[in-house]
Amino acid sequence: MDQFSALTAFVTTVEAGGFSPAARRLGVSKSLLSRQVAHLEAELGVRLLQRTTRRLSPTEAGELYFQRAQRILLDLEEAASEVGQLQNAPRGKLRVSAPMSFGVLHLTPALPKFLEACPELELELSLSDRFVDLIEEGIDVAVRIGRLNDSSLIARHVAPIRRVICASPAYLARCGTPTKPADLTVHACLSHLGMGLNEWRFAIDGKAENIRVQSRLSAGNGEALRILALAGLGLVSLPTFFVGDDVRSGALVPVLDGFVPQDSALYGVYPHSRHLSAKVRAFLDFLSASFGPEPPWDR
Repeated sequence: MDQFSALTAFVTTVEAGGFSPAARRLGVSKSLLSRQVAHLEAELGVRLLQRTTRRLSPTEAGELYFQRAQRILLDLEEAASEVGQLQNAPRGKLRVSAPMSFGVLHLTPALPKFLEACPELELELSLSDRFVDLIEEGIDVAVRIGRLNDSSLIARHVAPIRRVICASPAYLARCGTPTKPADLTVHACLSHLGMGLNEWRFAIDGKAENIRVQSRLSAGNGEALRILALAGLGLVSLPTFFVGDDVRSGALVPVLDGFVPQDSALYGVYPHSRHLSAKVRAFLDFLSASFGPEPPWDR
């Protein structure tokens, strides 16, 4: 059996945590991967994988072999990438993940220029607001928004993401303008289902503090919340890539500016276990050129 294929099968299975996700990532059958790893174990005379209740994990010998085998495969990938970069042209398939609303509103309209600049590149764009495991799902690079936790991903900061709390002039005329976060307890607030439904985060006297708000109406999509705020149904807390034009036009009025934490950002992230290929580097450069350092929706 091909030694390279067997190594790839084993390393991918460990990274993905099982034969099924590894098979999806490599585009082969689960049974083929299982046979390749079994052949490798027989050849080495040692068990490399053990099955737990939820996933496969390496044995002590398997972990040692994985570290060396992964390095070998990465060295081969880097060598191939460096040879390919002699012509300095991004090529092949690039798998990109991005949040749904940001992807529709801002990323997708900018992509034609990127594809025009990289004619040998094939782009596969996945838009979703769910958590995406880059390794398991075979994603080359992801667009992420927020505060990044420590992880195995390498992140490039692209641009700040500014958040505002705002409402329509009609709502503020009818219900009054809050001057401190505590005032929100008597206001109608439109909350995002994925952002802590009944609590909004503030910076008060230099300290982070959560304020419980009245959320009569909530939604799982920022664009939907924007539309509801424009209709005068309440206050909304959204990034300016949703409401920047509305604030500039006066259709939405920002409030509590001094209390809203500004610690979010737009990032391009990719797995640390992969060499920064020409295609990933080209996409990261495209993100920076299109949206940073000052994003167009804040200009």
